[in-house]
Amino acid sequence: MAPRISFEFFPPQSLDASFRLWDTVRLLAPLRPEFCSVTYGAGGTTRKLTHEAVTTIGKQFGLTVAAHLTCVDATKAETLEIAHAYADAGVTQIVALRGDAPKGADRFTPHAEGFASSVELVEALAAEGRFTIRVGCYPEPHPESADTAADVAFLARKVQAGATSAISQFFFEPETFLRFRDACAAAGIAAPIIPGILPIENWNGVKKFAARCGQAVPDWLDARFAATDAADHEALSVELCTDLCRTLVAEGVEDLHFYTLNRPTLSRDVCRRLGVAEVADAA
Repeated sequence: MAPRISFEFFPPQSLDASFRLWDTVRLLAPLRPEFCSVTYGAGGTTRKLTHEAVTTIGKQFGLTVAAHLTCVDATKAETLEIAHAYADAGVTQIVALRGDAPKGADRFTPHAEGFASSVELVEALAAEGRFTIRVGCYPEPHPESADTAADVAFLARKVQAGATSAISQFFFEPETFLRFRDACAAAGIAAPIIPGILPIENWNGVKKFAARCGQAVPDWLDARFAATDAADHEALSVELCTDLCRTLVAEGVEDLHFYTLNRPTLSRDVCRRLGVAEVADAA
């Protein structure tokens, strides 16, 4: 049986980027994802653009959309006002995150009147009684975390606060996610944990991003890309991503969340290989 899928998009900040977003949604909508999420920019800089993208995707394409919401650079009242605006527009799924530090800052510092952590944000959203709340999690230790055990414990706190599922950071090998899933199960976390899947559009760029996130890059993967002509990198990416997903599904994973980077072709091709059916009149 094909897995259930979902996609992440980011809001456009230019006219060209806007066209690319809508082309991305149009290409992937026929795969009928369970939901699509739309990110904030660093430091919450795309708050208004995120709201516009979320509501438009829902109305124009008939997709269920989950809006990212962070604790960065806003009071509690301002953050909840944004959540209320989503609910009033019919968007009741939230991906609740602490958020990255604003540009130029070394680390996250809570607003004096804001939420200090994602746990506090989840608690406040759950108290509203209007939202399905998803959160993030990290199969490899978060850069600010002591170790995986600490990340598991923090995820447990978010679930206890009201989160109904978690979406993981991307990873390169299935064992990385499966070990984390097992650790979460051993800790009594019953909420679904959805693996975050990143089809590799640009290997050098992904390696740099992984380094910033504290993720280990397997030597064998680096060697595969180094030994493959650049013209064949796209085919290699689809092959590797499909293999990763198939292994996860064989190990009981039922949902996959694709980080599209608003470049849909690789995600579409992987989903097709996984047997995800397309609906012709979805858009």
